[in-house]
Amino acid sequence: MTTHALASVRECVPSFLQQTSLRLILFGGKGGVGKTTCAAAAALHLAGQSPEQAFLIVSIDPAHSLTDSFCGLPPAMNLGALECDARESLRKFKEAHAHHLRQIALRGTFLDDEDIGQLIDLSMPGLDEVMALSDLSVLVESRLYQCIIVDTAPTGHMLRFLELPELMQEWLRALDTMLGKHRYMSKLYRGSYRKDETDAFIQDMAASIQRVWSLLRDPVRCRFVPVMLAESLSVKETRRLLDRLEAMKIPITDVLVNRVHSNGEGCPACEDARRGQNVELRTIARQFRGLSLWELPLREVEVRGAEQLSAFWDGIRPLNAPPGEVCVLPPLPARARRPARLPDTGASLLLFAGKGGVGKTTLASATALRLAQCYPGKEVLLFSTDPAHSLSDCLCVSVGAREAPIRPGLTAMETDTEAEFEKLKKQYADDVARLFASLTGRGTIDLAFDREVIERIMDLSPPGLDEVMALTKAMELLESGKYDILVLDTAPSGHLIRLLELPGLIQEWLKVFFGLFLKYRNVLRLPGISDFMVAMSKRLKNLRTVLSDRRKGQLYAVSILTEMAFEESRDLLAACQRTGIHVPALFLNLATFPSECRLCTALALAESKVSRKFKQTFGGIRQCTVYRCGEPRGADRLSELGQAIYRD
Repeated sequence: MTTHALASVRECVPSFLQQTSLRLILFGGKGGVGKTTCAAAAALHLAGQSPEQAFLIVSIDPAHSLTDSFCGLPPAMNLGALECDARESLRKFKEAHAHHLRQIALRGTFLDDEDIGQLIDLSMPGLDEVMALSDLSVLVESRLYQCIIVDTAPTGHMLRFLELPELMQEWLRALDTMLGKHRYMSKLYRGSYRKDETDAFIQDMAASIQRVWSLLRDPVRCRFVPVMLAESLSVKETRRLLDRLEAMKIPITDVLVNRVHSNGEGCPACEDARRGQNVELRTIARQFRGLSLWELPLREVEVRGAEQLSAFWDGIRPLNAPPGEVCVLPPLPARARRPARLPDTGASLLLFAGKGGVGKTTLASATALRLAQCYPGKEVLLFSTDPAHSLSDCLCVSVGAREAPIRPGLTAMETDTEAEFEKLKKQYADDVARLFASLTGRGTIDLAFDREVIERIMDLSPPGLDEVMALTKAMELLESGKYDILVLDTAPSGHLIRLLELPGLIQEWLKVFFGLFLKYRNVLRLPGISDFMVAMSKRLKNLRTVLSDRRKGQLYAVSILTEMAFEESRDLLAACQRTGIHVPALFLNLATFPSECRLCTALALAESKVSRKFKQTFGGIRQCTVYRCGEPRGADRLSELGQAIYRD
């Protein structure tokens, strides 16, 4: 191949598929944009390009779909696949290092062996993700693989995952503080302090975290590849994602725009979709200047299995933003088949759940608007617990951490979990400050070290606590009597399943801490934080009570008609059955309306096969098929959708 021809090929292929120095490639973005498909196709491409090298594809999304994407095992001999089991990673970590943690706590705190054992044995939600990141770093450092390709969780949780090294540093600083008193006393009474295995444990962990940070920020060895759709919600979320990644100094060079429509060929649905995409493609070209932008075509069949994945990159081309269009046509009407029954007035908590990108926010918003319209005497609160909030983008109204009126009888709110957790830490810090201001008659050495140790205890709280605080905040608003119905737009199903199981785990955490406060009431006199934990415990019990009452608490499952979405829906509905949550309806969203168009006919045929699987598997749940109608945004369009998906 000539130099000119080689350069021409390179211009048509993203750099992450060519750069042999890369050791870690992460694919991320809004739920449902095709991250898993892009990651799997990239892994196959790289493995085929260098058959003499070993590659590994890893999923860190709690709702794994790698196996579904490959239709089984990866077909390349030099490509391995791993779906991270974060809880198993945590179990192994505790098994390997419980002795070190116990020794550190015994040396540096007033806690006894029984107390420390309870803290170590707690199944701390969130810490499992820390261990998954640690496992990933070990794999990279092992040099067993030429490159590791990572399929990440949807935006909000993926960003939290990338911020884990900082959280781990806080955690290690807390442990190191506990050893501070022991070191000081050894020097004071023995004249010296000799480092042992506990010091080595902290140093090794700190070095590992530093290596992870160095790798994530190294443009030669690491690349983050955002995947998006040419849709308003996806564009806005990707812009926020890139801003955060740039602030973290994580390298990005290429952006993938997936499922771009071809020209409509006279089909109203395709023309409507293409026209909407053209607007967003121009926005993408304007907002993402300086990056290599690529578009991938919408395919007639779901991309699964070796043949489809191997051909995935064949249609890629540099993004070509179309010129502005003058023609404005009316939007497609909202249409649905077998609409669901409208929740009755006895319901107080409605959760909308499903795989990322299936339209949970849209359907939750449409439902909240319909309820406010049909029940004029009721007050409805639309509340988002998804870390990647999109209520503002969906409603076309600024929605934040304060209650925002949308329509008569409807208020919206996006909880700021970080701010709520900061409030908790401030309450704790204020209590500790008051406690030590009141202490007299103790040696200054003990006082100084014990204060720092107590201050650091909050750094050992389970990272998943902030997510539970979002739910308890929602319950607080419901209990206030200000609202009659709470509609929750939840995190993608993998994290929601964990969140549904968290209340029991957090109750255990609270129980242990209550025990410590009672046992050491002469030392831990922290009334503010104690009151907070009592209130949280009560609200968690109320949440579980509401969710166990099928009249009051209901979960509306949302999916799309693809094989991968079907598998994830099965996991979600199994979790609902385990936790006793009633599911009155399943929305099969974004379906293709039958027409004579070749593309729509092919899509509708493939979707009909998946629809039959849904009916066979979940025959006891009413299933409403919701057809594509552009991108419903704003109260008027969403109200129209709400009219279509429910019957009185």
